[in-house]
Amino acid sequence: MTIAPQAPARTGRAELTIDGVSREFPSTSGAATVALDRASFTVQPGEFLSIIGPSGCGKSTLFNIIAGLDLPSSGSVRINGENIVGQQGHVGYLLQKDLLLPWRSILNNVIIGMEISGVPKKKAREIAMPFLEAYGLKDFAGHRPDQLSGGMRQRAALLRTVLFNRDLILLDEPFGKLDAQTRATMQEWLLDLWDDFQKTVVFVTHDIDEAVYLSDRVIVMSARPGRIIADIPITLSRPRKSAVVTSDEFVAYKTRILSLLHGDGGAETSKGALS
Repeated sequence: MTIAPQAPARTGRAELTIDGVSREFPSTSGAATVALDRASFTVQPGEFLSIIGPSGCGKSTLFNIIAGLDLPSSGSVRINGENIVGQQGHVGYLLQKDLLLPWRSILNNVIIGMEISGVPKKKAREIAMPFLEAYGLKDFAGHRPDQLSGGMRQRAALLRTVLFNRDLILLDEPFGKLDAQTRATMQEWLLDLWDDFQKTVVFVTHDIDEAVYLSDRVIVMSARPGRIIADIPITLSRPRKSAVVTSDEFVAYKTRILSLLHGDGGAETSKGALS
């Protein structure tokens, strides 16, 4: 675990409740396309939850609804009991593409969220520099994004998201374009960051190993229309070490999720431990 500087204060930790959220899109044929069908789950404060499912199952649609970038056709999204449907600014949101501004230095990219929140640039830089040092970016503070590797760029993007300082963070396949070795390094780095800040994290991935390794729970979704077909607690001990991926328990989780994704798991909705 990294010993992080103290983050700017927030009012508390975030509990996210998704209640019966559906999203339909009109089509030229007249029949609506159902992208997401009655999704319901709760993410506890400080929990790391992953969502996994086939392409097109509504994962990104759900994220856009949580972030207030899209509206559900039905259902509600609540943070700590408050309905936030259609409201932006309640969450930190990182896409697969880092979206760093090419004309800004890494330091000035990292502070964008704080600037948006009204923190003066000089103060934002003072806040950010200890974090860049703690998380291995100090030597790159003055570099432009095109001077960094993909892993270092994504590290900067993650730190920018955390320093936006929302208690709920949405990560949409942030490591999807990285090579296997860099991806493994970034997974370890993310766990350190999460352990230090104790944010509530909802993480979308197509990688079963990644979902099991990182998470407290894994939600499995069906092909479109996206429905939740399993909600699986991951009881592997923390802190997690890379050797856990060869354990019988890890392999059992992976096998179960793979079976569900291939349609062999039936309509499983159990929240119990592995049987």
